[in-house]
Amino acid sequence: MWRSGGPRSRRRTRRRRWWTPSARRCSTMRARMPSSAARSSPPPSWRSVGARTSSSASAASWRDSSASGPGCSWPSSPGWARSHARPAPARKRSSAAPPGTRAHATEQGRQEEGIYKEGRKRASIRKAGMQERSGRNLGWLCLLLLAGCGESDAPQAPAPAIKAIATKSGIEMVLIPAGEFVMGDEAGADDERPAHKVQLSAFYIDRHEVTQQAYAALMGKNPAEASKEGKADKFAGPDKPVVRVSWLFATRFCTNRSLREGLTPCYKETPEGVECDFAADGYRLPTEAEWEYACRAGATASYCFGGNAAKLADFAWFAANAGGATHPVGRKQANAWGLFDMHGNAAEWCHDVYAADSYASAEARNPRGPKVGEERVLRGGSWKSSADACRSAARASEAPGLADVCFGYEQYGFRCVRRAP
Repeated sequence: MWRSGGPRSRRRTRRRRWWTPSARRCSTMRARMPSSAARSSPPPSWRSVGARTSSSASAASWRDSSASGPGCSWPSSPGWARSHARPAPARKRSSAAPPGTRAHATEQGRQEEGIYKEGRKRASIRKAGMQERSGRNLGWLCLLLLAGCGESDAPQAPAPAIKAIATKSGIEMVLIPAGEFVMGDEAGADDERPAHKVQLSAFYIDRHEVTQQAYAALMGKNPAEASKEGKADKFAGPDKPVVRVSWLFATRFCTNRSLREGLTPCYKETPEGVECDFAADGYRLPTEAEWEYACRAGATASYCFGGNAAKLADFAWFAANAGGATHPVGRKQANAWGLFDMHGNAAEWCHDVYAADSYASAEARNPRGPKVGEERVLRGGSWKSSADACRSAARASEAPGLADVCFGYEQYGFRCVRRAP
């Protein structure tokens, strides 16, 4: 083994000194200069290893110092100092100094120093650029996060759809083309089976659920205007869907709207109930098949936008995001045919009588449901419904007069349809 201070230790010490920049320069100079110059000439403008310990010495003390490092001695003659002074930085050399001279060593030192400073400058520029890009990226990330936070009542741009038309009463409608679709869901509830093909004629349907403003204009009263205690009602609002409406009063609204526009009413009240003339050109409630066809808008999955329930919040107000109340119509995305709030917000009355097994005997073309029954169909789910209850094929029902309603009074609304010419 080698002891401390032995030959290996000395070699390691020399290696460490060699890679010290000042020591390397001094050694290079001694190797390339004549032996007499190496003993008597001072080092160039940089400091030697031994001279580092005298960082506070003045320029005169440097010139008068007799020894500043091992193997390097400085003469005290002022004339020698003047004759060997470093050239001014502004002076330009016309040609490179001969190798092995002090001038050549000085030139090499300047080049190395320039390369070092240039490297530091470029590193600083790269660092500043990275910080700037990082700041821009962070800013965009913050904007994206802020854009995705919370539910907003700001209107959404409608999806590309069939052009809406304005009626005489000011309510927009969309023409739904004739076509065929599969009604029901084999993977759904028992009353959604069997899934079966249905053919429908063209018809018009309201683009939005009937609002409280539109309902009050024709009926003279807004059922959601105030609570029974006279306090402000969280369901009240001119642009919110009208709720607390029975199936019977929804048909009366259709009749008044038809008369207001000079059309032949579809509904007629008799002692036996309410009759509907589907050949009339007036307004009525959509059949269950018409409603599902319009809701799907060509989609075959659970929702009008596909089968991913995680996207429902982009299209519907339901239990997970509604905050326990309805919201103004048209604030979510529309389906492919430009219809808003087909999922959620207010559950919508349909014309059909409800029967759990009605699909087993349904007609293949323009079905209108059973002839008799105690309840009428509700579709689409509401602000209080789960995501599953908002599916396109999901069915619900309630008594038409709301005389024996036990729950859901604030959930029920509607929209109107009329036959296409």
